[in-house]
Amino acid sequence: MTVATHESTPRPAEPPTTVGSRLRWAVADTWTVTRRDLAHWVNQPGMLVANLLFSVMVLLMFGFLFGGAMAVPGDYWEFLVPGVFALTMVFGIESTFTAVSTDLARGVTDRFRSLPMSASAVVTGRASADLLNSAVTLAALVATGLAVGWRPHGGLAATVVALGLLLLLRLAMLWVGIYLGLVARSPESVTALQILVWPLGFLSNAFVSPATMPSWLGPIAEWNPLSATVAATRDLFENPGWTSDSWIAANPVLPAVVWPVLLIAVFFPLSVRRYRQLSR
Repeated sequence: MTVATHESTPRPAEPPTTVGSRLRWAVADTWTVTRRDLAHWVNQPGMLVANLLFSVMVLLMFGFLFGGAMAVPGDYWEFLVPGVFALTMVFGIESTFTAVSTDLARGVTDRFRSLPMSASAVVTGRASADLLNSAVTLAALVATGLAVGWRPHGGLAATVVALGLLLLLRLAMLWVGIYLGLVARSPESVTALQILVWPLGFLSNAFVSPATMPSWLGPIAEWNPLSATVAATRDLFENPGWTSDSWIAANPVLPAVVWPVLLIAVFFPLSVRRYRQLSR
């Protein structure tokens, strides 16, 4: 595997010492790693296409095959589509985990570590590239939703905010995936990750209302970080949601911001620290 080492801006031979120069160096390195990851998708588009098709398939499958059996308030398509949007953002953790652990297993990360580059650039570059990938996937899902009859009724500004919350959730999941990939160091461990992620995705309000769940399970689903984003986007899209007397059901936007920010605050420094400790 080749590693791109060219950069858009020249840098000094020795690491910079001032805060401003270190920041510029880190940004330049991050952009270099981002372009390297984007180039892989251009040269090997199969994985990108497969991820797009899988996300669209989940939306269509649940809508057409199971929609008639689902008891939700209002039109099921308008209930379902925001849930699939958020679910796709969470499931993207698997591709991030696989990419990070594959680079470790193949020695690409060791090659980066041998270069005079910012320690945070490798992980932030991966996060930037994967976030762009997720934005493309989200755009494809929005187009699919519009094609099957889903509509956002909250206006342009509310729609943009809702999409921003979805990408914020994806950014949080990115840092979780990067950290776990650095810890696991083996792409085969993705199966263990799926055992953790899939219950998180389905134990939520993405497909059904928590009010239909057992009394002990419904509150767990309501406080799921994924459920917070789903509820907030439904509210902003003015799509039907679930009715509940709980605080989180009545105030979905704040938890949809707080949960991802907390995850980023925890796993971003952990990821950078873990990367720096790889050779220890």
